[in-house]
Amino acid sequence: MKLKDGIALLSLAALWGASFLFIRIASPVFGPILTIQGRVIIAAFALVLYLVITKKSLHFKKRWRQYLIIGALNAAIPFTLIATSALHLPASMSSILNSLTPLFTALVVFVWTKEKLSIRKLIGIIVGLIGVILLVGWSSIPFTYDVKIAIGLAVLSTISYGIAGVYAKKAFDRVPPLSLAAGQQIGAAIILLPFTFLNFTASTEKVSGVAILAVLGLALFCTAIAYLLYFYLIESVGPTKTLSVTFLIPVFGIIWGVLILKEHITLGMLFGFLVILCGVFLISDIRLRVITSNKRMQV
Repeated sequence: MKLKDGIALLSLAALWGASFLFIRIASPVFGPILTIQGRVIIAAFALVLYLVITKKSLHFKKRWRQYLIIGALNAAIPFTLIATSALHLPASMSSILNSLTPLFTALVVFVWTKEKLSIRKLIGIIVGLIGVILLVGWSSIPFTYDVKIAIGLAVLSTISYGIAGVYAKKAFDRVPPLSLAAGQQIGAAIILLPFTFLNFTASTEKVSGVAILAVLGLALFCTAIAYLLYFYLIESVGPTKTLSVTFLIPVFGIIWGVLILKEHITLGMLFGFLVILCGVFLISDIRLRVITSNKRMQV
């Protein structure tokens, strides 16, 4: 991997890891619905503007139904679940729980397409679930009713991501990824619109410049710019190497939580996190391949 690709990968992980930080800041102020509506509508505007500048088509009229579905499954539902859970969970724990997405994607593929689960993947799912138990059980967070619900919502968001991944593969086979990203955000904004009016209750006394900046950062940096980096990496280094961002997002989620929000990380949380990553590693089917030549060796 070239230096600029490595920097792009780390930048993507840092941005997606920061999304949990921004949600943790904005959600208690604006509420989950308004926070996520701000995220998707601003990101949609930025991505559509980029499409216009680069003279690429969205084909929204032709695929509006599919965009609504993927917008619900891959943005509106999981984003809102995460924002709701962030009312009670630290950003670091939310980012760790989010790393369960590949595990539940494998389960969705098994149920939806009847694709056989390999022993490696089955072990990966079991290991990942054990990691969640360790993460929750050894956390310093009081295991109250609200926290239990928040953890459940965070896990449900990863299931929604898993369903979205399988659906996208079937419904958007020949759609340019950037068009899919923009259409997804538009679809999510439309889905959330009626709920936005019902939840427009943010108090002007609570609203602060920090909370507004958090929503802007969430939309522009963690969504619009992050998607541009993601698709650049897909084209430059391929999907397999880009998948390694899954391992880095929780790392940055923990770093931002500790540095910015002064969150406390226990050894139990770190151990649970490592166990989950082991499960993700098994699910992802990543293998080290060594290619030797007279001039160099690549891993």
